[in-house]
Amino acid sequence: MKKQKKLRMNTALLLSLLGTATLVLAVAMSLFARLYQNSLIRNAETNSRRTISQVSGTVNDYLADIDRIMGVIDTSLKDLELERDEFFDVFLRIMPDTVAVSTYAADGTLAHCYSLLGDVREPLGMNLSFDKERIPEYGEGYISAPHVATMFRQSYPWVVTMIEPLRLDTGERWIALDISCSNISDYISAIGVGQRGYCFLMDADGNIIYHPQQQLIYSDLKEENTELIAALPDGTHVDGNVIYSVQTLTNGKWKVVGVSFVQELITDAYYELVRILLLSTAVIFLAALILSAALSRAVSKPLAELTGAMEQFEKDADTFTYDPSGSIREISTLSESFEHMVLRLQDLMATVVDEQINLRKTELRALQAQINPHFLYNTLDSISWMCEQGKNEEAVLMVNALARLFRISISRGHEFIPIRSELQHAQSYLEIQAHRYRNQFTYTFDVDEQCLDFFCNKITLQPIIENAIYHGINGLVDDGEIVVSVAEDSDDVVFSVRDNGTGMTEEQIAAILSKERSDRAGIGVKNVNDRLKIYFGEEYGITIHSVPDEGTQVLIRMPKLLEEPEHEEE
Repeated sequence: MKKQKKLRMNTALLLSLLGTATLVLAVAMSLFARLYQNSLIRNAETNSRRTISQVSGTVNDYLADIDRIMGVIDTSLKDLELERDEFFDVFLRIMPDTVAVSTYAADGTLAHCYSLLGDVREPLGMNLSFDKERIPEYGEGYISAPHVATMFRQSYPWVVTMIEPLRLDTGERWIALDISCSNISDYISAIGVGQRGYCFLMDADGNIIYHPQQQLIYSDLKEENTELIAALPDGTHVDGNVIYSVQTLTNGKWKVVGVSFVQELITDAYYELVRILLLSTAVIFLAALILSAALSRAVSKPLAELTGAMEQFEKDADTFTYDPSGSIREISTLSESFEHMVLRLQDLMATVVDEQINLRKTELRALQAQINPHFLYNTLDSISWMCEQGKNEEAVLMVNALARLFRISISRGHEFIPIRSELQHAQSYLEIQAHRYRNQFTYTFDVDEQCLDFFCNKITLQPIIENAIYHGINGLVDDGEIVVSVAEDSDDVVFSVRDNGTGMTEEQIAAILSKERSDRAGIGVKNVNDRLKIYFGEEYGITIHSVPDEGTQVLIRMPKLLEEPEHEEE
């Protein structure tokens, strides 16, 4: 099989640096250009929204003025003593935007028309200001779209007509107010949104009320997507290349629509920015190329030397020696770190060997010195005394307890036994000590039965109970009490040995946890703590809470073990 050719380090470094630089520059340029374009569009949306808001305010004011004029006229017409001709002559001169005030009968026939534009055509014919066919629509008031007033013989003004019902004894049922829309149309036509944008008026159904390019629309030379715009809520919306800004007027019938174009935002400044970015990218890419070549040469040689040293260390870790090298600070730091790692690993390997030896020695001591010789001597002496005193039943109980103690202590050489057996071992020990101390203390067990089948290190409780008797209960004037409990705590099992003895200070607690094994202390509280940490980790072991003259509680935490762990036998 042909061996695959691999890239040299300097070549790979050069390619990776150039590739990274190219990718970063491309992404940065694209992102910046996109953000800049989005910023322009957002500014355009804001400006369009602000412009349409101003137009809406102006149109609302215009319609409000019409409504106020209509109110004045309606009130005046209901005044029977008013001289109409004289009133409207003055009114129309004061209000030059009012082209005509007309009243109509119930069937739509023109009753009166007041205007300064001259006589009404006879016959009237088509009247765009009041359409008889649309009388049902006029019931609650009506505002027409801008149109040409066709009532007069020699004048054709561009007007908006407001129609409202009227109730007069003269039989007049409708009043129509023709208002010149030249001012508002000139205002809307003059409004620009961007370079080519515009605004227009439409009703809620999408019919155009006024459009600055109305002639083009009527001539089918321009289209306005009024169906889409009518469905849009108030606000700014982007549809392809078009930005629509929509705001409904106060009357709820008309909408002001602003139209601007995204494409016109891509101005010369934007293209100039793109050119600058491209030029900057080319310069940065060239600089990155030169820098990458120099850096690859400076890095590849010391890294190659370091790689060779690592291969030598794999072959001969025990006797390997290394001298740091490298002219670049990072490479020099890496080289020195490798030297430190080599020395540290060599120390750790030696330490691990020593710890394994010590661990095995500790396990042997735990197996060989399970029962304090003094405790065994004193127990046998107590049994002998009971026999001499004729207390045979008590002697039998002590012998049975001592036998159980030995049997569980041996446990066929196993380091882990069920918690059930460990509690029997502790109970046997307490029975013996209770007889020896002439019942100076009582003891109770509070055990969660769910824990009985879990495994634990053997002879875990006995050193703790021994410490409670010798250093807590012994010497009390009152009766002593020892409570042994076992309970679950999440994924752990917690043993507790609590007494009402003399208690300990913090210094005494620290001394007990650091005390080495001695005959007097059995296998020792410290050894129990050390064994737990060796087997299960630093988060497990013994915690002591004590108050002088009140008592002590020793907590032993270990994980739940459903079976005996595999253990290397020496």
